[in-house]
Amino acid sequence: MDVKGQVVVITGAASGIGAALAEAFGDAGARLALADRDHAGVEAVAATLKARGVEARAYPLDVSSRAAWQALAQTTLAELGGARVLINNAGITFLGSFEATPVEDFDRVLAVNLGGVIEGCRAYLPQLRVAPAARIVNISSLYGLVGVPGQTAYCASKYAVRGFSEALHEELRGTTVGVTVVHPGGIRTNIMNQAKTGGEGAEATAANIRDFFAKKTMRPAKAAALILQAVQRDQHRLLITRESVLFDLARRLAPEWGNRFAVDGMVRGMGLGSPKRLIGKT
Repeated sequence: MDVKGQVVVITGAASGIGAALAEAFGDAGARLALADRDHAGVEAVAATLKARGVEARAYPLDVSSRAAWQALAQTTLAELGGARVLINNAGITFLGSFEATPVEDFDRVLAVNLGGVIEGCRAYLPQLRVAPAARIVNISSLYGLVGVPGQTAYCASKYAVRGFSEALHEELRGTTVGVTVVHPGGIRTNIMNQAKTGGEGAEATAANIRDFFAKKTMRPAKAAALILQAVQRDQHRLLITRESVLFDLARRLAPEWGNRFAVDGMVRGMGLGSPKRLIGKT
């Protein structure tokens, strides 16, 4: 679909992939509704884009709140018109074993990463359905393809986003609303910088992972360009980064061995030495 002149809603737009998506879609001529719980941050992104002539508005949003989503949908409808693209990008993580993850932190990851996607679709589908062409983009993860120790909450949420997106894609087949599910690998975002940790050695492991993400992962702008291209091509599934493609293939060819191969590959790539380091043990 052509996004020029169309209203595009992006969550998690204050930084990382979300901010890069705002720039990419803005440059393509879209009219932007940018949402984030970091209102000052998303205001800054919108101001930068507006200075370049892009129509962009910033909104505070807790994606885990159904009421907040419903209010945002009504506000953007009144101020910008009906949405044509919804990008559910906001996400958080927690590093530590399942047993070292506090219940409230596990639940919060699910509420943001999965609940935010569900409530976003619930709020905006009425607008998307009346459009001649519309699309939902749900950001899953490489961790929605591979089960990774130390990321039980994150994997649970991202696998669920994948399943939800694939089911919704089938429900909407034959309508004017398409669904794209995206599986990024390592992207240089703030998600690990903002992650909470639990368990012995978890913070030291997180520091190593943050260093890896800062130095050896893909720039958000490149990921955003690929997502924009997927929307323009009405693409249902997008794997971003070589590791996503490789590990997805390994999982499909040999589900158990492939998952272990992927985990071992991540450990080597991040220089952690042992898979046990992923749950914080030294």
